[in-house]
Order: sequence, then C-alpha cells, then structure tokens
Amino acid sequence: MKTLTFLLAIMLFCITCFAQQNDNIFSSFERAKLHPLTFDKPAIDFFEGALLGNGAMGAVVTTRPDGIMIYFGHNNVWDIRLAEDNKEALGTFEYVFNKVKAIPDTLRLLTDDPWYSKYSKMAAENYRKPYPRPFPCGSVLLGFDRRNAEMLGHKLDISNGLCEVYLLTNEKEKITLQIFTDMLQDKLWMQLVDKNGKLCESIFDRVKVMPDPSTPKEFPQYTTQEDLEKGLIAFRQVMPYQEPEDYNLEKGHHNDKAFSLTVQFNSSLEKTNRIDWNGNLQEMALMEGSFVNKNNFIGCILLTEGLNSKVPKMSAVDNLPSQSALKKSFENGTKIWKEYWNKSGVSLSDSFLERTWYHNLYFFNCAVKKGVSTPGLFANWSFNDIGTAWHGDYHMNYNTQQPFWLPFSTNHLEKNLSYVELIEFLMDVSQKWAKEYYNLPGAYFPHSAYPVDMTMNPYPVPHWGWEIFETPWAVQGLWWHYLYSKDIDFLRDRAYFPIKAAVEFLVAYMKRPEARGEQWKDNNYHVFPAIPPELYALRPGFKYNYDCTMDLTLTKFIFKAFRNATTDLGIQDEEKDLLADIEDILNNFPDYPTAITPDNKEVLVSVPEEHSQVVYNVPNALATVFPGEDYGLHSDQETMNLLKNTFSNRQNEGGNDIVFYNLQAARIGLLDLERFKRQINYSLMPNGTASDRVMQVHGRYRDQTNYGFMDRMGVWFENFALPVVINECLMQSYNGTIRLFPNWPLDKDAEFHNLRAVGAFLVSASLKDSKVSEIEIFSEAGSTLKLVLPWENCTMKNSKGKTILKSKLVKISTQKGETLKFEAK
Repeated sequence: MKTLTFLLAIMLFCITCFAQQNDNIFSSFERAKLHPLTFDKPAIDFFEGALLGNGAMGAVVTTRPDGIMIYFGHNNVWDIRLAEDNKEALGTFEYVFNKVKAIPDTLRLLTDDPWYSKYSKMAAENYRKPYPRPFPCGSVLLGFDRRNAEMLGHKLDISNGLCEVYLLTNEKEKITLQIFTDMLQDKLWMQLVDKNGKLCESIFDRVKVMPDPSTPKEFPQYTTQEDLEKGLIAFRQVMPYQEPEDYNLEKGHHNDKAFSLTVQFNSSLEKTNRIDWNGNLQEMALMEGSFVNKNNFIGCILLTEGLNSKVPKMSAVDNLPSQSALKKSFENGTKIWKEYWNKSGVSLSDSFLERTWYHNLYFFNCAVKKGVSTPGLFANWSFNDIGTAWHGDYHMNYNTQQPFWLPFSTNHLEKNLSYVELIEFLMDVSQKWAKEYYNLPGAYFPHSAYPVDMTMNPYPVPHWGWEIFETPWAVQGLWWHYLYSKDIDFLRDRAYFPIKAAVEFLVAYMKRPEARGEQWKDNNYHVFPAIPPELYALRPGFKYNYDCTMDLTLTKFIFKAFRNATTDLGIQDEEKDLLADIEDILNNFPDYPTAITPDNKEVLVSVPEEHSQVVYNVPNALATVFPGEDYGLHSDQETMNLLKNTFSNRQNEGGNDIVFYNLQAARIGLLDLERFKRQINYSLMPNGTASDRVMQVHGRYRDQTNYGFMDRMGVWFENFALPVVINECLMQSYNGTIRLFPNWPLDKDAEFHNLRAVGAFLVSASLKDSKVSEIEIFSEAGSTLKLVLPWENCTMKNSKGKTILKSKLVKISTQKGETLKFEAK
C-alpha cells in the first residue's frame, strides 16, 4: 500500500520533471516545499507548535518528551453571548456632542469631567464583559512511555500541510507520526510510519480528550461519549445564546450553538490503571483510554459545529479510520494546496524574504475560507485565554482590514470573499447605528464587532467609537476587489450597495452645520468631530478632533471609487444628486495637515495642530500613500519631497506597524529591505508567525514596558499580510499603472509569476544580473494596459504579432484572455 511519503516523492518528481521541461516556469508548490518549518526538540509551548488548518478548523500540534498535544479551534466557534445594555442611556450622537461641546477646553482630559467620566464608563460596560470571544474546541493528548521512545522534534511541510513528528524507539529506529488536516472537512488525520513510510507498531499507550479549561462554569455541562470497542471518545459542548442571568439551563434557547470533538482510532480502547506518586491505584478517568491493538496506528479527529439543534447528540460511526480514507483525504488536500500555491509565486535570491512570503501565504490559507466566519484578531487557533484579548474581535481601524490586503496582488481574490461576507454581515447593524444614533442616512461601521447577532454598536464609547475613517476603510476592500478583478457583476451585486451606504453617511456627516460655516474661517467641508487612529481619543475643546489625515484620505478614496462605480455601472443619472454632493465636497476639501520639523522641513502629520515629533502607533503620517493611495510614485516632485521628509521624520512605537509601516515605505520606493528583514526577525515566534512587538518608547509605552507583551495574546492573523510588502517591492499597480521592481535592489535576482495588478492583469517578470528580462502579462478582462517599461526600446508580442515600442510609458488596448510578452530590443 502506498504511503504518504511515497506519494509525496512521486508528486515532487513529476513536478520537477515538468519544471525542467520549461525553463520559464517555476512551480510555487515546489518553491513552498523548500521552506519547511522545523523544530529539533520537543515543542512544549502553544507558540512552538505546528499550525495546521483548512481555513475553518485550526489545529496546533505541540510535542513534549512524553507525548503529543493537539489544540483545536474553529472560526465559527465562539462564545456567542452578547451584552447590549444601556441602549437608552447612550442617547444619540447629537446629545453626546452637545454635552462634550459644553465641557471646558481647559481640562487636561475629557475624563476629568464628571459627566463624561461616568458616561464613558457606562458606554464601555458591554465591552468589559468577557464575551463574546473565540471559544477553544478542546485538546487531544497522545501519550507514550519514555522508556519506549524519545521525542526528537517535528517538521511542517507548508507545500501540503503535512506535519511530521519524529520519535526514536529503543531500537534506535526513527518513526514518524504524520498529521494533516482534511481540506474539505473539519477533520485531522494521523498515522504512524517507519523510515520506509510503512505503518509500524504503535508506541502510544494512551489517549486523552480534554475540554478547554476556560469553559465558563455557567455553561451547560459538556456531555461525553465513549465507545471503547470502536476506539471512540467524544465530548459535546453547548454554547448559550443568552447571558447567564437570562439563560435557562434546562430549556436552553433556540439560537444556542454547539460543537463536538470526536476522536477515533483503528484500535479498540480500554481503561487501565497505574500506581500514582502516592502509591495509590489510579484508574483512567472519563475520556481517557489505552490502545488494545499495537500493530499499527491510524487516527481521525472530527470537529462538528453549528446550531445546537443541528449538531448530533451522539457521534455516529460508520467505518473505523482506514489508510485508504486517510490516503484519499491527503490526495484531495494536496491537489487543493497545489492549486492554491500555483496561483502566484516568487523566486528570490533573498532566501529570508522568499521564506517569509511562502510561510505567511501558508498561514493565510490555513486561517481563511469563504462561507465560514471571517477570522478575528487571532484566527482559528486558541487555547484557554490565548486568542481572547480584545475579545479576539474585529477591530475596524486597521486590524481587520490588514490581512485582507494580501489577496489582491497575490492573486487570491477568492480569499477576499471572506472579508466581503463580513461587510455584508455588518450592514444591518451599521445602517441601524447611522439612523438611530447619528440620525443620518447610509451606514456607519462600528469600531469593534463580532460574528454574533448584534443590534447596536458593540463599542459606542466616543473616544474611539467616533473614528469616522473606519466607515470608508471598511468598504475599501470591496472596491479593490472590483479594481483587481474587473468583475462587473461583483461590483453591481456585492460591492456597490455597501460603498454607496458609506458614501451617503460621509456626505451627510460632512454637510452637517457643525462641519462647515463661519466658525471654520474657510469654505471647506470638514470631518468633525473625528479621531485619529490609536491617538489622542476625544479631547476637551475638540483639539486634534477634526480633519484627521486618515479621515480625509479615505473619504476622498471612497468618494472617487463611488464616482467611478456609477460610471462603470452606467447609473450616473440615477445617482446625480449624490454625485453632485461629492463634487461639491471634493471642490471644497481640506488640505492634508502638515507641520514643520526642528530642522525646518515640512512633513505630513495625522491631524491639524499636531507637532512633528509625535510617536504614532498606527503609521498615520503617510496614510495618504497607503491606505489612501492619493500619493505615491506617481506623484510630482514636490509631493515626493514631502513624502520623503515625512518618511525620514516619522516615529512608530511598534505593535501595529510591521506590515503597515513597511508597506507605506515600499509604495514610495524607500523601504530598506535589510532593515525590514531585521524587524521581521525581531518579531518572529517559534511557530514562524510574526507577533506585534513594541519598537520604542515616548508613545504609549514606557522604559519598563515588556516589549513582547502581545506575544502570548494569540497568533496575530493581521501579520500574515507580510507578503504584500514584498509584492509591492516587486510590482506596483495601485493607480492603474504597472511598475516593475520599484523597491527591489537591481543587484538581487528575483522572479515572480502571476502577481495580480489593477485592471485584472496577471504579471510575470524576472530580474537577473541586474537586468529585467522578459515580461509576460495576461489580460484577464481586456482592460487598457498602462505599463512603465524598464527599457527604452522593446519588442511586444501578442496575438497580432510583434510591435516595436520606443517609449518607457506605454498604454495598450488589450483583448480579454490575451497574453502580451515584452522583451528588450
């Protein structure tokens, strides 16, 4: 019988032969194989373990000297209880605004005012509850006697998600436990093989299934199931819909959810006993058993989740886990992984950056899948309190958006559908909040949100809940999806309505009497009040609370996107009134705020009246570059000088900048790749993911701050976007013009294929010996191609033949489905 090891060798041989037949093609699947994640000793800590996942279910495989522990989580499994108290006491925006306006501007902080202090505490009461949050799905231990085997370490093959745990028997034989997740079902498979890849005698003497220790005492008691003859152990946990004071433990609620974790082996189980440390006989407890058959070892772990009424009360068993079923699952999964990898790829002379690219694309695929809940801050890996900080929720002031910067240039638009589904889910509560709290049309997207039923803004505290820029930022990814796909049906059916709702709110907000008039001493429409991300909060006298750079640039972005959307959909006449309001505002739009540095240079800052030496958390100063995309390499020289001055002057405290900060730098061609690599290395966890780590003081942090205090909060989903920084060094297209290697050293060889560009172009190019060789561009939608060529003269080949081009900037009409090749003449 063929084993996983043998199958893998055959597949890799075929891939290598194919690659050798065509020198212009490299397989990303093959490149990924070159970058395994290895650990050469027991990985006892959660953050040392191998991360597995299928986009819905996540698993962390840890090892210890006497066993293997696997922790389970799932994007759909949450503590879904939600507090929505104080609805009436919150009042309306107008009520709170007038109260704040009356507070003397001589106070140091708004919370020094008794009314506001009391109000803000009341408004935060719901968020201070420990729920909602991701809920861990339990763990499974496979134990062995150290007298029989020694734990050596593990290796994770990111090309196909196969984790191999290495053990050494007393006979000095190396044996391997192979573990992988099914990519179509929420299952984890495992088998124990010898050095030849054949099933071997099992060294495991017990299995133990454990519900998560953080399970609240007020939850219904989990139920268990044991069928020792069939090698099965399971538990089932109900997730209450209501808060404890409202929940009836006996009757439950029709919206309750549940999950079950079922472990089954190809061997019967039995209860055994041992003498404990005190000399007493200790029998195996519930959900623990010993293996009867030691001839071979195959196991399967199934995670089932959904409404309580839909999750079976008992686990049904049709067949014992078999090698044929395991083999089929692995073959299907390998095919899915291969399709995933070969959508795009990079081959870089810089092995660290190439490894970073492939590792984070692997993690991203493990964590995201359309049709299940969009991952929160820490995705689908959790245990105990790991993954619960800030409720593990959706923070709409960068955290939620950042990982979904990745799908566009990497040509994984299918992954962005998870984000689209989140925005669609949030539409009801966002429209309701705009209407009932602001008394304005459209939609106001909340600062924080959860994948649970919500009827109000979960975090209505003004000092962060009034971040206006979060509304255009929330829908930006929908417009990008259209720009990079040119899918007019997507624009019409899924993107247009949320974008229009955001625009309606922003127009109405900027046209309020408080946002324009004589008090401003100009004729502009202002974003007021407003709060820069992660900075100042709401201030007495509204100092630093208007025309924030992030508000201005994202509002301008989404206004222009809406205008272009109506043109592409041919509905300008239907939307003429809203379009007229947009033009009026854009013609009377505030300037981006600037300040003068101590060495007399003008720089961009986050908000008017701010000095030039502020230490930011979110890199606000260059928001016009990204996410605003108003400035960049296309800008005039005066603007580029402003951007360069701002870049050299800015300070960021860390925590929220490993992707964001460096992406901005790449967009203007100023990213120091060696420094970028050092920051990644500084932030790396043992499992290969990048943590959010502090970089400096003088912002929120102090000299005695633990610079790694966020390391153990969870696996930071947002930092899986690291490959997009590398992509922007290799190819940029944000304004519709493709630029090749704009931030890549010419003396470092690099090759990429099928990076996706605005206009639905798939771009491939290589840089070798300091020269760009052949460029290949596939036109998916037949858009007009705008390209900056690296040569003065070149030959273009397409379906019509050859054309000589004598300009670096070319504009070419393309046909849907055609390929264009460019070579130096």
